[in-house]
Amino acid sequence: MAHSYTPGLKVSERSRITKRRILPIQGDVLVSEGDMVTHDTVVARTALPGDVYPVNVANMLGISAAEVTRCMLKQVGETIEQGEAIALAKSFFGIFKSTAKAPITGTIESISSVTGQVIVRGAPLPVEVMAYIPGTVTEIFSGEGVALETTGAFVQGIFGVGGEVNGPVRMAVEHHEDILTDSHISEDMKDCIVVGGSMVTAEAIRRARECGVKAIVSGGIEDGDLRDFLGYDIGVAITGHEKLGITLMVTEGFGSIAMSPRTFELLKSRNGQAACVNGATQIRAGVIRPEIIIPATDTQQKDLPPSPKEGAPTRIGDNIRCIREPWFGRIGTVASLPHELQQMESGTWVRVLQVAFDDGSLAIVPRANVERIEDNNL
Repeated sequence: MAHSYTPGLKVSERSRITKRRILPIQGDVLVSEGDMVTHDTVVARTALPGDVYPVNVANMLGISAAEVTRCMLKQVGETIEQGEAIALAKSFFGIFKSTAKAPITGTIESISSVTGQVIVRGAPLPVEVMAYIPGTVTEIFSGEGVALETTGAFVQGIFGVGGEVNGPVRMAVEHHEDILTDSHISEDMKDCIVVGGSMVTAEAIRRARECGVKAIVSGGIEDGDLRDFLGYDIGVAITGHEKLGITLMVTEGFGSIAMSPRTFELLKSRNGQAACVNGATQIRAGVIRPEIIIPATDTQQKDLPPSPKEGAPTRIGDNIRCIREPWFGRIGTVASLPHELQQMESGTWVRVLQVAFDDGSLAIVPRANVERIEDNNL
């Protein structure tokens, strides 16, 4: 039988998770291989070059560009403070004086006798990369960053916004089909990762942000509510850099879609445990999924049995999710994998599989229209 591979969201009760924490430019790595880190450990540090500010000294002093060099009080490479005089011109036997002052604190980068401009480079911008997940440093990339490893529950979502946050898991609803509304959000959820059911409402997001909730994980969201929350339409670029005061991750899609029972029960079983959430999403080349990672406790690491390895081909019995209409968002299992190509209503011949849904119904679905829900347990 020909193997079928379908991209899939990972939903794992116990997985070995590796994260690369890399600086945007060369810098200093602050940890060593084998070190144990927590989520807020700074593992690498660097400084980005400051912004460039052109200062038209010739115009400010009322002199020609060629005269700028001899009028400078500060030279290339010297540091300056905001408001400090960097150039001085005298006229009428020294009685009248004109000064050019630094617009920012920084460094003189260049002086031009052609344009009469002085280029000032702002102070370096410090950048720190934190571990994000608690675990062990497994590899050092000299001057760049590190690789970290931990073991725990790992769930990927369909879409998210907002950056990396940490906090305890807090179940807000009882059932995977329950809608997460503002009535489920309370002030004692401050700094928590709140888990909902089928959908989160715009009012619930606003209430959660007011209460200091770190992140919301739910089955779906209405696209209109997401647009109102963000203040703009989401394009195809990567998300995760938004400054929203809260991170949002949806596990199933847009609309009122119930969270997968398996995902919901997994998160429910980790209620109260520390979790790490990242809403970063990229749907183009170099796919990035939003995620929630719940590091395993010592007891969980010992008690969980090994399971099938990640990367196996799609087989009968695998859990899948339909990602195209008319079954979009529905979850089922692979009932059969026909060898022959089948003709669709559009007239195209494609490879298909038969899906058994939870209500007992069967459907023939193009293999390109499903996504396997991977269980990549150790």
